[in-house]
Amino acid sequence: MKSRHSGKSTQSGSKALPLGIAIAVLGVGGWYVTQKTDLLRAEKAVSIEGAMVQRGPLRISVVERGNLKAADAVSLKSEIEGNASILFLVPEGTTVNEGDLVCELDVTALIDKRFQQEISVRNAEAGYVKAKQNYEIQKSQNESDIKKAEQKLVFAESDLRKFVDSEGEKKAKIEQAQEKIKLAEEEFSRANDKLGWSVKLSEKGFLTNTELEADRLSLSRANIQLEQAKRDRDLLIRFQLPRDESELSAGLDEAKRELERVKLQASARLVDFEADMRTKEAQLNLEKEKLDKHERQIAKAKIRAPRGGMVVYAVEEGGRYGNSQPIKEGTSVRERQEIITIPNAGGMIAQASLHESVLKQVQIGQPCLIKVDALGGREFHGRVKFIAVLADQNSWFANPNTRLYRTEVLIEDGTIDMRPSMSCQLEILVENIADTLYVPVQAVFRTGGDNVAFVVKGGIHEERKVVTGRFNERWVQILEGLSEGENVLLAAPAGFSPAQAPQSAIPDGALGASPGANGAPASAASGESKGGAGSAPGAGPLGAAGDSPMEGRGRNGRNGAGAADGAAAPRGEAASANDAAPSGDGERGNRPAGGGMSEEMRKRFEAMTPEEREKLREQFRNRGGRGSGGAPGGGDGTKGEESKSGG
Repeated sequence: MKSRHSGKSTQSGSKALPLGIAIAVLGVGGWYVTQKTDLLRAEKAVSIEGAMVQRGPLRISVVERGNLKAADAVSLKSEIEGNASILFLVPEGTTVNEGDLVCELDVTALIDKRFQQEISVRNAEAGYVKAKQNYEIQKSQNESDIKKAEQKLVFAESDLRKFVDSEGEKKAKIEQAQEKIKLAEEEFSRANDKLGWSVKLSEKGFLTNTELEADRLSLSRANIQLEQAKRDRDLLIRFQLPRDESELSAGLDEAKRELERVKLQASARLVDFEADMRTKEAQLNLEKEKLDKHERQIAKAKIRAPRGGMVVYAVEEGGRYGNSQPIKEGTSVRERQEIITIPNAGGMIAQASLHESVLKQVQIGQPCLIKVDALGGREFHGRVKFIAVLADQNSWFANPNTRLYRTEVLIEDGTIDMRPSMSCQLEILVENIADTLYVPVQAVFRTGGDNVAFVVKGGIHEERKVVTGRFNERWVQILEGLSEGENVLLAAPAGFSPAQAPQSAIPDGALGASPGANGAPASAASGESKGGAGSAPGAGPLGAAGDSPMEGRGRNGRNGAGAADGAAAPRGEAASANDAAPSGDGERGNRPAGGGMSEEMRKRFEAMTPEEREKLREQFRNRGGRGSGGAPGGGDGTKGEESKSGG
């Protein structure tokens, strides 16, 4: 029993020895790694903490990325209404002559419409011809009706004159009545004489009583006829003749009114037929215009070169979400959309977009240096030709707090090797200061409304207030506060917490957009610094105090993604993922809203519905990672020196 126990103890001791050795080795290794890490950190801290305050000449310039563009180019656009697909497109770079076919659009639907329109034109022509004939018929009928009424009037006037004339019917009727009376008197006188003789003969017995009575009856009849003739004359004069005259006068007046009515009715009927004819004529003209329009539209489907030159495909602005489609066969283009440009041999211009913080430094006519990426390191010379009065609206969609102004530089010594859309770098020469103090822009910070620098002395740093002057993308002029040869930190020391600037010290908008203490812009106050943009007032190098994280625009895709809490993102490095936007896309630095935003932006974001927030995040995801000057928070800082294609 004892021997067995002893053997077991020996076996346990032999197993514990290697375990202890392993623990010891790991401990030594951990200590070595810790020491090595501390040494590396110390070396790294020493390597990045110091920059000397230098004295000498300082060139103040504005550097921006851009693209080449022809100084004079013919633009060929789609003139087809609505949308049309490209059936044929001459390859880009092809040299064409005047009149050559460079593009053909699909107008199948227009051809069908033209066929239907031809039918409509023929129908309209038939309607117009019918309306015109009806008008002519009515016009002839009106003439007949008017002539008939005029004839009735003439007859009525003639009848009245015939009746009332001194030798007319009135006098004739009166005389006729008088003649009847006279005849009746003669008959009465003869019958009276005959009766007298008959009485004498009867007394002598020569006549019978019957014959005598017959003669008496003849006298009575003659007397009655005489009285009747007198009464007829009186009735004629008193009643019949005035009535006949009145009827004839009324007939004349009615004939006059009838003539007026016929004329008015003829005019009214003619107006109706004329209006119908004009309507049909206008409809015919309208249908013809539509047919002509279809013909012109079909003819415009074939786009020909107005002059000789090299074909360059049009580059459309990125639109709201930056998802524009390239021009190619099969692409649908809208009316007035540019398809092709043919540059003239009259030179090139460089086009870029300048941030509002440097806009006051740039003037038309200033000299410029241009480097075209495709042509190596050769420098070309030019001058500022144009500065937009209003900001480019396309930049607003990417960052509501960023304002970019389109600027054009005329290249004075260009070569035939330059091509439109080539990427280039512009350096606009603002001023050459012969002798001044200057430090890197990363060495100046903003706190409490003042610019400060951290001077290294004896292994410790001292916070010192400085007055800054002019600046460029790398250096800032020091007017007061530093001396030549002093060493300043390029990063904020540990524990540094910038003070909130007084409200009166913060101008409207980003601080960098307003002049500094000496009248010069406060460098990177709007996130214009090459080291990245601050996210709150007082944060970041050289007063990177953009009121919103949107202000840090990371120019040229190499500025980092808008550092937060005063930490300047070194050139070509992305911001910490801890400062990511609500979208969680922190590795890209896409921060539409979040940790470093201004109070106004934070309130705006909190007031959004979940759907609106998601839509905003999606917009910035679409815009992120392209190295574009308009990308929120500076684009994809991890891209390093990625060039900006859009200027």
